[in-house]
Amino acid sequence: MSAAAQHTSTRSSRLIRKVALVGTGVTVLAVPLVGATAASAAPTATTPSTTLAGYPNNLDGWIRESLAIMAEKHIPGSYNGIYRNIMRESSGNPRAINLWDSNAAKGIPSKGLLQVIDPTFNTYHVAGTSFDIYDPIANITAACNYAAARYGSMDNVNSAY
Repeated sequence: MSAAAQHTSTRSSRLIRKVALVGTGVTVLAVPLVGATAASAAPTATTPSTTLAGYPNNLDGWIRESLAIMAEKHIPGSYNGIYRNIMRESSGNPRAINLWDSNAAKGIPSKGLLQVIDPTFNTYHVAGTSFDIYDPIANITAACNYAAARYGSMDNVNSAY
């Protein structure tokens, strides 16, 4: 960026912002989030920092908790196989939904970290996990249960499944 295009802050503009913040009250709470690149990933009052089972409430924790459940239920799969497929299917977004493929055209879009359709999720749901297809642990565990039945393991899945 050229020097002429760079924004320079003056003492008077800082003073104006401070006065504006004091005068608006509610704005003060939002100011720290402006420009924060990871604000949505930070734990909040509604997003606990750990799952109910005590794992970190992030992709690593969701995979590890799913693997623990899978071990109890004798569902094969590895961290690397699950992670690789999640990155391909949803880039790690538990709220991902595919509204353009053949499943979506039939009215049953793929949802969640591993892009599972509702009938598959319902059929391969694993007892003890949430019935919410967007719940990361339920989505991973059901998808791995399906992949185990169809391909032997999520580790054997290398494309859309």
